[in-house]
Amino acid sequence: MAVSLPSVLVAATSLLAATVYIRSNDTDGSTTTTHLHFFMHDDYTGPRPTAARVVSGRSLLATASSSDGGDIDSNATAAGSALLSRLLSSPRQFGDVVVLNNALTEGPDRGSGRVGTAQGFAVRVSEGGIVSHLTMHMVLEAGEHGGSSVTANGRIDMDAKVRESVVIGGTGKFRFARGYMLTRNYDYDYDLARGGVVEIDVYVQH
Repeated sequence: MAVSLPSVLVAATSLLAATVYIRSNDTDGSTTTTHLHFFMHDDYTGPRPTAARVVSGRSLLATASSSDGGDIDSNATAAGSALLSRLLSSPRQFGDVVVLNNALTEGPDRGSGRVGTAQGFAVRVSEGGIVSHLTMHMVLEAGEHGGSSVTANGRIDMDAKVRESVVIGGTGKFRFARGYMLTRNYDYDYDLARGGVVEIDVYVQH
C-alpha cells in the first residue's frame, strides 16, 4: 500500500513533538533542591542605614484627612481624628514604601562572613499590624553559588512567628528556580522601626 508524502510528514512532525514534550517533562535526576540559610541585617538607623522609607503613608493620610468635608457627625469626626492621630504617630503604617539593600551573612553577628546582599522593596498593605508585600532579590556573592541570585515574593506579617514567601525565579545556577522562603525574626525591633536581624531559609528547586 502506497503512503503519501503528506502523511509521512505529519507522522514525523507528531513524533518529534512528542519527543520534545517527553524530554521537557523528564525531570528524573535533573532537578536539584538547594537549601540556603543566612541572616539579613535590616538596618533603618545608624551611620550607614541599608533600609529606608522612600514613600510615607503619613502624608497620604494627612492629605486624605484635610480633604474631608461636608456635614459629618461630630462624634464620628472626633473618632476619625483620634484614629488618624494614632496612625500618624506610628513608626510604620499603611501606604509606606521601603527599599532594601541589606547584608546577608552566615551568622547573626555583623562581623560574620558576608555571603550576599538582599535588594528589593516592601509596601505596607494593611491598615492594622505590620503587613507588607515584599519583593526581594538575594544576590549571592560568595561560596559555590556566588554570582547567582534568587528572587522571592510574598506577604510578610511581622506578627507571625514564621513567614512564608514564594521563590519566583533566579539567575545563574538558579535559572528557572522555584521553591519557598521562610523568614523569622532573630533580633528585631519593629516597634520603633529600627530594624534588626532576620533569619532566612530558602529551599530552591533548579
